Amino acid sequence: MLIAELAELSDTPPATVKYYVREGLLPAGARERGNRTSYDESHVHRLRLIRAMLEVGKLSVSSVAAVLAALDDQTTTIGETFAVAQNALSRDAVSTVSEPSPESIARVDALVERVGWPPCGDNVGVRIVAQTIDGFAKAGHPLADDYLDRYAEAAAVVAKADLDAVTPGAPGTDDEADLTELMVVGTVLGDTLSLGLRRIAQATLTAERNL
Repeated sequence: MLIAELAELSDTPPATVKYYVREGLLPAGARERGNRTSYDESHVHRLRLIRAMLEVGKLSVSSVAAVLAALDDQTTTIGETFAVAQNALSRDAVSTVSEPSPESIARVDALVERVGWPPCGDNVGVRIVAQTIDGFAKAGHPLADDYLDRYAEAAAVVAKADLDAVTPGAPGTDDEADLTELMVVGTVLGDTLSLGLRRIAQATLTAERNL
């Protein structure tokens, strides 16, 4: 297919397609006679993946490039690719937030111990949670340990759903490449999914409690 058809199928303007190629997000098409370039279904699939990460996942172009590079690297394990996606998403989410206080880092370590998780000091999530604890305190609403514990319990339920969906043997997970891509997509878009469902649940409970 030519770029016009690719643009139509992926709902992506031709100029944007060329930009993604220049940035290394999208493989170049095959050169043909008459200075034309042809594309195939793999380009359509990649474009949809790119747009999902950029528009729904809100990743930066550089972060999308890092995630795609990990996906394309046949020597990278699923766990390593998962870590790349986690770090890319987290880096974009908290890039402008100040460093967390040692006190909040200690509270996160204590929380992890209370809920029975193994130590995870190098996980980017520790920094995110600690920054959030600091933010609540600066706003004049320090978080109680019970509040943090309940959030951790909810996070464990969501994480289990994430991993159950991409465990070998789950529906649609026969191909390892598809499994890896699903894990990445779930990581990048799962935060947005959680955010939307949380908003719905908050509105529902608020109405039920007549608040």
